[in-house]
Amino acid sequence: MAHRSRSTPPAQHHTVPATSGGLKIRELECFLVLAEELHFGRTGARLYVSQSRVSQLVRALERRVGARLVERTSRRVRLTPLGTDFLAALRPAYDTLRGTVEATVTAARGIEGRLRIGFQGTADDRIMKAIDTFHARHPGCATQIVEIPLQDPFGPVHRDEVDAAVVLLPVEEPGLALGPVFSEQPQTLAVSVRHPFASRASIHAEDLADGPLVTVEGPAPDYWRHAQAPTSTPGGRPIPPGPGVRTLQEGLTLAAAGRGAMLLCRPTADYHGRRDITFVPVTGLPDSALGLVWHQDRETARTRAFSAAVTDVT
Repeated sequence: MAHRSRSTPPAQHHTVPATSGGLKIRELECFLVLAEELHFGRTGARLYVSQSRVSQLVRALERRVGARLVERTSRRVRLTPLGTDFLAALRPAYDTLRGTVEATVTAARGIEGRLRIGFQGTADDRIMKAIDTFHARHPGCATQIVEIPLQDPFGPVHRDEVDAAVVLLPVEEPGLALGPVFSEQPQTLAVSVRHPFASRASIHAEDLADGPLVTVEGPAPDYWRHAQAPTSTPGGRPIPPGPGVRTLQEGLTLAAAGRGAMLLCRPTADYHGRRDITFVPVTGLPDSALGLVWHQDRETARTRAFSAAVTDVT
C-alpha cells in the first residue's frame, strides 16, 4: 500500500509516550508505517528518517520481541505470519492509546476550532440557548449555523457539510449517531385561513383523510417522509397526497394557497406564524420530536460538548 495512513503520525510528532512496557513507541510507529508501505524508503520518507534508520528501528523491535516480524529481500518486503498477528493486535491498541492522549490534550487545552451546526425548519430558543451555553463553556470554539433543506435532513451530515444537525425524528440512518432528543410535542396542521379546519380548536388524526396533505420530496428516505406526511390515518383511512415540496417555505406557501395542509412540529409552527395560515393542533398522532445527530466516524470532542449543552438546556 502506497498511501499514507491518517492514523499513524510521523515519528517526530509524538502523540504518545516515548516508551511503553519496555517497548519504544518510535519502534512501534515505524513498524506500523512499514506494514502499510511495505517499502523501507517510503517508510523513511513518511517518518522523516533515513532508510537505514528504519532498518535499525525494525531490528530493535524484533530483538525485543524475540522473532522476525518482517521479511526483506532485494525485491520485496512483507510481514511474517507473526508480524501479521502482531500488526492485528497492535493497531487497535496503538489507536486507543493515541486517542486517549489526544483526548487528554484536548481537555487540557479546551475545545477549540469550529463547529458547524445544522438545523431544520427553525433554530428555536432551545437550539439558540444550547449554542449560547456551548459558547460560554468553550469560548475558543466558533460555531457556524447552517439551515438544512427540509427534503434532505441527513445528507449534509453524511456529506460532512455540517458536524452535527438538529433534525425532525425519526432517524434510522446507518452511520449516524442520535444524541439528545427533545421538544416532544403534539403536532400541528398548517392550513389556509379559508380551510374548513381553520375555525376548529383541534382536529383528530382521522380528519386528515378529508383533504390532501403536503408531502416532502426526496432525497429524504421514505420512512422519514412518511412520518412527516403519513399516507393513511391510524384507523387505516387513506390520506390524499398533496403537492411535493423541497423546502419549508414552499410547503407553507402551498398551505396558504389552499393546495393542501401541512403537518409541522409545534416550535416550527410557533416561529412561522403568518396571517394567511392557521395552525391547528392534531390529536391521535405520535408527538413530533427533534434530535441531534452526527456521523459516528466523525465524532469529536466538539460534537460531544455540544451534545452535552443540548442535553443540559432542553
